Amino acid sequence: MTDCCSIKQAMHTPEEALQRMLDAVAVSGSEETVPLRDCRGRVLARELVSRVTAPPHDNSAMDGYALRAADARAHAGVLPLSGVAAAGQPPVELPAGTAMRIFTGAAIPHGADTVVMQERCKEGERQVRVPESPMAGDHIRLAGEDLAAGAPILAAGTRLQPQHLALAATAGYGTLPVHRRLRVAVLVTGDELVEPGTDIKPGQIYNSNGYALLGLLQGLECDVRGPAIVPDDLEATRAMLQDAADDADFIITSGGVSVGDADFVKDAVESLGTLDLWRISIKPGKPVAVGRVGTTPFLGLPGNPVSMFVTFCLFGRPMILKRQGAADIHPRSVPVRADFTLDKADPRTRYLRARLAADGEHQRASLYPDQGSGIMSSTTWANALVEIPPETHVHGGDILQAYAYHDLLS
Repeated sequence: MTDCCSIKQAMHTPEEALQRMLDAVAVSGSEETVPLRDCRGRVLARELVSRVTAPPHDNSAMDGYALRAADARAHAGVLPLSGVAAAGQPPVELPAGTAMRIFTGAAIPHGADTVVMQERCKEGERQVRVPESPMAGDHIRLAGEDLAAGAPILAAGTRLQPQHLALAATAGYGTLPVHRRLRVAVLVTGDELVEPGTDIKPGQIYNSNGYALLGLLQGLECDVRGPAIVPDDLEATRAMLQDAADDADFIITSGGVSVGDADFVKDAVESLGTLDLWRISIKPGKPVAVGRVGTTPFLGLPGNPVSMFVTFCLFGRPMILKRQGAADIHPRSVPVRADFTLDKADPRTRYLRARLAADGEHQRASLYPDQGSGIMSSTTWANALVEIPPETHVHGGDILQAYAYHDLLS
């Protein structure tokens, strides 16, 4: 069992904490073969190589006329028509001294070395007038210029997006080897919680954190168990954590990891496994617990809704992505210009809800006026988190780093 006192003494920087979290997480392992149509958002389990050469033959990049450039020069740009090259047909032979009508994607006739776009041509009766000096090679896509058979096209660990699916289809794949969806158990603690849509009594609140986590995890293509509400009771907490560990690849809790008399998650985790990390020097979200329930990785997030949201984005998302086998797990920060002032410094790194707007070289960042950790409405107003380094005063115009939602929530 981890010595809780030693954990209390450690206040980790965000960078130290994240590295320790990632070091403790391994890829879940198993893979499955999935139809291409169902692969968006999944993580590729093995490298793909192209099954075909693409394009398989030289083809036309546009509608026009296929010919030999030398023939156009030799005949003052007037050539008889000898046929039509249509997409989907095998290449045909272009008779010397002629031109052939050709459509986009059609195989270049044998002997042709250029395509003249139809806008530059004038077709007459059984002949066509083209520029007298076309450039050889114009508007021809060469065989294999996109893919070579047997060449690598997608690396293992790629989170598959539409462009990846298109490339896999081009390479001839109808199914792909992907990591199995991660089973993630979500537990939210608190006697005050009730399910949305039910009647609420004095002293109760709706379970918003559970549904925030549900949406965040679904955005990462996880198979979510819950969210389940855990009462403020040590034995009930132990039992639900054990059930989650038996059924899931990863456990995430919200609440119960601070130092209050009704915070039982930390003690329950220690009794069932190990607690490796507890406090992080950030605001909001200092109490973040990391460990294992048995052999199942565990992440305990704060109960305040904004703290939970921020710490999942910063720590939960990278941990989940690594467990899924993804290669690219870190969100990208962008430089922004502060449209605000912070006179008071803080010893912790702050992540403030902000709205970014285009403004010249750097986007401009404005802050939501109330940065309280219970103001969930601020997260819908914002489109980014702005990072304020420890012991930092901010003046209008200062350049800071920000994490846009589109990098944090997908």
